[in-house]
Amino acid sequence: MPLQRQPHIADPDGFYDELIASQRDLSDDEAALMNAKLVLTLANHVGDREVLREAIALCRPPRGEPAA
Repeated sequence: MPLQRQPHIADPDGFYDELIASQRDLSDDEAALMNAKLVLTLANHVGDREVLREAIALCRPPRGEPAA
């Protein structure tokens, strides 16, 4: 299964709003922990190591460049 790069989420703006709202009252550390848990939960759901490897490569900033 190749990595899905086209828009694939129903109501992406609603999802983004829900994601932001889920962290609104959290400290930076709590939000970072939640994000890590979310990444691992979704990675487990995907399960395909090649897809996960491609996603990591796609999202990792190049060396020497600040993260956006």
